Amino acid sequence: METTLRGVGVSHGVAIGEVRHMGTAVLEPPAKQIPTEEAEREQGRARQAVEAVAADLIARGNLAGGEAQHVLEAQAMMAQDPELMADVDRRIAVGSTAERGVYDAFASYRALLANAGEYLAGRVADLDDVRNRIVARLLGVPMPGVPDSDEPYVLIARDLAPADTALLDPALVLGFVTEEGGPTSHSAILARALGVPAVVALPGAGEIAEGTVVAVDGSTGEVFVEPSDEKRTAMESAAAARKAALSATTGPGATSDGHKVPLLANVGGPADVPAALEAGAEGVGLFRTEFLFLDDSKQAPTEAKQIAAYRAVLEAFPEGRVVVRVLDAGADKPLDFLTPADEPNPALGVRGLRSLLDHPDVLRTQLTALSKAVEGLPVYLEVMAPMVADRADAKAFADACREAGLQAKFGAMVEIPSAALRARSILQEVEFLSLGTNDLAQYTFAADRQVGAVSRLQDPWQPALLDLVALSADAARAEGKSCGVCGEAAADPLLACVLTGLGVTSLSMGAASIPYVRATLAKYTLAQCERAASAARATDSAEEARVAAQAVLSGE
Repeated sequence: METTLRGVGVSHGVAIGEVRHMGTAVLEPPAKQIPTEEAEREQGRARQAVEAVAADLIARGNLAGGEAQHVLEAQAMMAQDPELMADVDRRIAVGSTAERGVYDAFASYRALLANAGEYLAGRVADLDDVRNRIVARLLGVPMPGVPDSDEPYVLIARDLAPADTALLDPALVLGFVTEEGGPTSHSAILARALGVPAVVALPGAGEIAEGTVVAVDGSTGEVFVEPSDEKRTAMESAAAARKAALSATTGPGATSDGHKVPLLANVGGPADVPAALEAGAEGVGLFRTEFLFLDDSKQAPTEAKQIAAYRAVLEAFPEGRVVVRVLDAGADKPLDFLTPADEPNPALGVRGLRSLLDHPDVLRTQLTALSKAVEGLPVYLEVMAPMVADRADAKAFADACREAGLQAKFGAMVEIPSAALRARSILQEVEFLSLGTNDLAQYTFAADRQVGAVSRLQDPWQPALLDLVALSADAARAEGKSCGVCGEAAADPLLACVLTGLGVTSLSMGAASIPYVRATLAKYTLAQCERAASAARATDSAEEARVAAQAVLSGE
C-alpha cells in the first residue's frame, strides 16, 4: 500500500528503486585496563591509526576532486587535531587501550562542545565518521559503508559522512535518503555536486525495510513507499519532461520576457571549473578560496601558490565575471595560524573578515596575489569579504583592497542580519552585495545549519529570510548597485524565480543546478516572479511560502 513520507529535498531529480541500507556496526570498544608498560605501544598504535585514516581521507578526496576534495581534506585535519590526540595520549597513559582512548576522547570532545552551547566546530556526522574509522582500524574490523550491490538501488542511512557521499557511484546509487542532516549539510552539498536525487531530515527513514521499492523526489522532499504504478508513471513522465526542458533551454539566464539574470557557479578551486563550463555558467559567483588554506592549517599558502590557483580559475572565464571571496576561516573551518583556540562560541566569534582584520598580513598577501593573478586577463574580477557586520567592516575591507593596489570591484557578503538591515549604509563603502543564505538563515533563526532537528528553520523559503533578501535587494537598487545570491537558496529553481522577483540581480549555485534554474526562469515573466515573491512574503511559514509561490506561477 502506497504511503507518503516528507523530508527536505536537497538535490533535484527522481529516483525509483529498491532500498538498501547503509552498513552499520557497533564500534564501541570494550573498556579494559592495560599495564603501564604497554602505554607507549598503545599510544603508537593510536597515532598510526590516526595517520592512516587521515591519509585515506586525503586519498579519497584526490579521487573525488572538486567540492568533495575540500570537504575530505578538512575532515583529515579533524582526525589529526592536536588537542584530541593529546587527550587520547592522556587516556592511554592512565590505562585505556588505544581504541578505547580514541573512542572516549572523541566522545568527551563532542559532549564538551554541546554542553558549552557552541556551534560544533567540527560537523557532527564528520566527527563521528572520523572516530569510527580510527576505531575500526584499531579493532581490525571493516568500516561500515555503502552496501555492495550489482543492481541500482536507493540508499538509506541515518546520515552520510563526506567520505561515503563523495565516492557514491551514480550508476548504482539512484538516490539517497537520510534521517538526519539539513539542506546545507555536507551530504546535501555533495549530492547536488554529484547530481544524485536526495532527501534529508526524513524521520523514520531507517524503518523502511530492505528491498522495499521507493520513489524519491529530490525537488519536493517526498518519498513514496511502495508507489502505485500510476504514481511511478507520473513521476517518470515528469522527470522525462523536466529533462527535455533542460536540453531545450540554453544560453544566458533570463525570464521569458528577456529580463537578464546571470547564472553563475559556486566553485572551490580549479577542479570545479570543468563542470561549471559544461553547465553553461556565465561566470563564478562564489570562488571559495579556503581550499588553499586548508592544505596546511599551520601556515598560510605563499603568494606564488595563491597566484597560480587564482589564475587557473580566472583564465577559464574570459570576458566573464568572477567573484572571489577572501578567506572565510573560523567556526567550522579553524586554522591554527589564524583562529583563536579558546573561543567559547566560534560561530559568533572571530571568524571571516574579523580574523583577516586581526591578521592584516594574511589579507594583504591574498589581495596582492589576486591583483597579480588578474594581470593581463580580460576577466571582470570582483572581490568580497565574508561576515561583514556593518559599514565599518565594509570600509576596512575596501581600504585594504585599495592599499593592495587591487583593480577590481569590492563587495560585501550579507550573512549577518545586521548587514541586511543596514545594507544601504554598507553600500556607501562597497560596490556590490552577495547574499550567503546558508549563514544568513543560521544567524537569523539561531539554528545550527548542521542540526537536523532545526532544519525547518534552515529552509530558505522562510518568509523572514525572504524579507532580509528583499531589504538587501531594495538597498542595492536604490544605490544603483548589484545584489546577488550565492547561497544554496539559488539552487532551488522555484525559489530562484522568487529571488528574481525580490530584485536579486544574479544567482550563483553548484554547477549541477544551473540547467534546472535556467529552464525554470525561462518559463516565467519578471512580473510573474514579482507576484510570486509578494505571495511568498505574505505567508507565515516556509511551506506556505513555497505553496503560495507555486500557485502564482502555475496560474492557480
